[in-house]
Amino acid sequence: MDFPLVVKIKKIKQETPQTKSFVFEYPKRAKPGQFVNIWLPGVNERPMSISFDDGKNYTLAIAAAGESTRQMHALRVEDKIGIRGPYGTHYQWKDGQRIAMLPGGYGAGPTYWMATLATKCKIDFFLGARDKSLLLFADKIKKLKNVRFLPSTNDGSAGVKGFNVECWMQEMERGVKYDSVITIGPELMMYAVSKQCAKRKVPCQLSIERYMKCAFGICGNCCVDDLGITMCQQGPVVDNTLAGKIAEFGQYHRDDVGRKKEF
Repeated sequence: MDFPLVVKIKKIKQETPQTKSFVFEYPKRAKPGQFVNIWLPGVNERPMSISFDDGKNYTLAIAAAGESTRQMHALRVEDKIGIRGPYGTHYQWKDGQRIAMLPGGYGAGPTYWMATLATKCKIDFFLGARDKSLLLFADKIKKLKNVRFLPSTNDGSAGVKGFNVECWMQEMERGVKYDSVITIGPELMMYAVSKQCAKRKVPCQLSIERYMKCAFGICGNCCVDDLGITMCQQGPVVDNTLAGKIAEFGQYHRDDVGRKKEF
């Protein structure tokens, strides 16, 4: 069993009005798509996606969306947190592939990280957000030489007005062929991507997150209907074939005590 390693926060950066990046040194290496459990003494332990691992430091991009994350936002440089992991599956790619990336919200972190590693791939990066201020890591993404940056915003304040899924579908309708589609973010967005990829027979990898409480596959809190697999071990990154067998995908999830919450 893993126990949290206590680390000091080295750097905090306000990325968007809702999201901060927290940087800390951590000895275990990770891959894009994996997660860690963050422990705040006296508050809670929560799973969080890893936004970047430079070989020495981790970066976590965290939005203040609930009690635990608001407590995290209140921390300062030199404050201590507990970390355990990394856990779970990760995104995969092959040199020479043309890849479509469709992240929403904090999903820009893992996909940006993957793009920095998949330097021999041609990547179309469809970053979506409600408005310009919420396009997480946009400045970093558009600097990557292997990336064509294609942002979209609901209000049209940056890029195309509309949704990133629509922009991606328009590219395919123009005849662009993708070897792989990578998506992470709101589940209804990923569900739409999954359906289109299945229809068009395009390989797709999705990050289906549940409340991954123990991260060992023991507590059963992240089991999905009807397969019963644990998303902390068999996920969170799964291919579209497996996603299509998860009855609750795009329909509902369960809270920390197992109650169904419809999307």
